[in-house]
Amino acid sequence: MIIFRDPSEVPADFGRTVVAIGKFDGVHIGHRAVIERMRQEAALVGARTVAVTFDRNPLEVLRPEVCPENVVAIERKLELLGELDLDATLLLTFDRPLASLEAEQFVRRILVDALRVRTVLVGRDFRFGKGGAGTPELLRELGSVHDFTVEVVDDVYPEGSERRVSSTWVRELLAAGDVAGAARVLGRPVTVSGEVVHGLKRGRELGFPTANLSELVDALVPADGVYAGWLRDDVTGIRHPAAISVGTNPTFDDVERRQVEAHVLDETGLDLYGHRVTVEFTDHLRGMVAFEGMDTLIAQIAADVAQARGRLGLED
Repeated sequence: MIIFRDPSEVPADFGRTVVAIGKFDGVHIGHRAVIERMRQEAALVGARTVAVTFDRNPLEVLRPEVCPENVVAIERKLELLGELDLDATLLLTFDRPLASLEAEQFVRRILVDALRVRTVLVGRDFRFGKGGAGTPELLRELGSVHDFTVEVVDDVYPEGSERRVSSTWVRELLAAGDVAGAARVLGRPVTVSGEVVHGLKRGRELGFPTANLSELVDALVPADGVYAGWLRDDVTGIRHPAAISVGTNPTFDDVERRQVEAHVLDETGLDLYGHRVTVEFTDHLRGMVAFEGMDTLIAQIAADVAQARGRLGLED
């Protein structure tokens, strides 16, 4: 997938396009439905597929006081879009000049002049242009002027649910520690990736060494607690079963920031320092609590490890 970071980077001979526009935060099953429909349309008319998205949530510029955290970081969003077999993604810098662009100017400069759009696909709640004045209806009116069609893709509802899929829902599920529910809405497992760094080595002292992720990770971290899941070494590609802890370790009360730590099951002497790893959350086991005494803590960690083994199907 080609990544354009400005409309001027699109070659003049790139060809006609079918475009899907959105924030695509998390690239959940609703986003994937839009992109799948775009691919089908492009195949019918022999056009290129392009996702148009933004380098930040527009609320970060327009109303920062209510802007939510991103479900995934920008580079991770591009990776996820790249997995969907698109020809290109146009990543627009959402700043004050773009926010002040009138809806008609947005359409002409980006969709018509740069992308030579043939069909645009958007969700029902899509808004664009200065003050959010642009709607799917206005987009259709402009399409009749500039020779493109507009398709509004229906909301997606997971089987058995009456709530439509949204990034807001994903955030709520992650905040509740419901990683299994979030995975259903995302259409993929909940993961965070980062570099393994040196910690306080308490896990090793307790008999359960952990791989500690750096503060900079590529996705929204689930709620504090203990989880079953997997750790993939992105250097070697090896995937290990793991018991995962998220939080500030309240038993010791000396950890200043939330940490993601993964204890790899049934492995000794594994050296991951400096490696980039991906932690995959499968099941929530319990919340994070403070324990009275080391013996109680060690016994609980042993129980967590045993429960993680069972959830991951590793029971003897």
